Amino acid sequence: MLEIDLNSDLGESYLPVVIGDDAEMLALVSSASLACGAHGGDPVTMAAACRSAVAHGVVIGAHPSYDDREGFGRRDVDVDAATLSAQLHEQIERLDAAAAAAGTEVLYLKPHGALYNRIVHDEEQAGVVARVAAERGLPVLGLGASAIERAASRAGVEFVVEAFADRAYRADGSLVPRAQAGAVLHDIALVAERAVRLAVDGTVAANDGSTLAVRPRSLCVHGDTPGAVEMARAVRVALAEAGVTVRAFR
Repeated sequence: MLEIDLNSDLGESYLPVVIGDDAEMLALVSSASLACGAHGGDPVTMAAACRSAVAHGVVIGAHPSYDDREGFGRRDVDVDAATLSAQLHEQIERLDAAAAAAGTEVLYLKPHGALYNRIVHDEEQAGVVARVAAERGLPVLGLGASAIERAASRAGVEFVVEAFADRAYRADGSLVPRAQAGAVLHDIALVAERAVRLAVDGTVAANDGSTLAVRPRSLCVHGDTPGAVEMARAVRVALAEAGVTVRAFR
């Protein structure tokens, strides 16, 4: 039987700004990567997302970022290793508290935005993330064949290869930067088709037409994309029709 985890980056609202529809998305995913108060999230939002995740039987992961709310964590930030480590620990501790109050716990770490993309190639910052994960006993979600995968291996941290159903890939396996046209996919049928191909065949088409071997254990559909709920629902239907069971990797 084929299985795949379906995760989404949620809890990114910071009241009164509401981003995405956490309640609807949490009814569709198996894992929720929740913002920890830096790029998004606040105590009220984190608490509500944790309670909703528990109600839906969804696993919670920490989704920390550079401390850059103005840029929604999607701007590259030069920060030294000690500062980055402290910021990540502080963010995870915020979510830990919200999860504990909801009767659950944080079970994985998935960096957000610019930090996620930087640790694909930046060995130093990947090492920081891996050490934080090791110190907190958390597996890491990220792109395969990357600096963070290597750093996780060195740190003795479980690494979970993630793939994106709704993002375009370059031929080297990295994501097309959001500043470029076509980086985020909005065609629901196409996204559902890519999700099935990733889950069943372990491959995805790059933007130059080549085929990448990915072999993910987790698929992501972003929660802040317009139409995210309909997209996630279509992905669930397509996976079920292909005989793929959606189940959290933890």
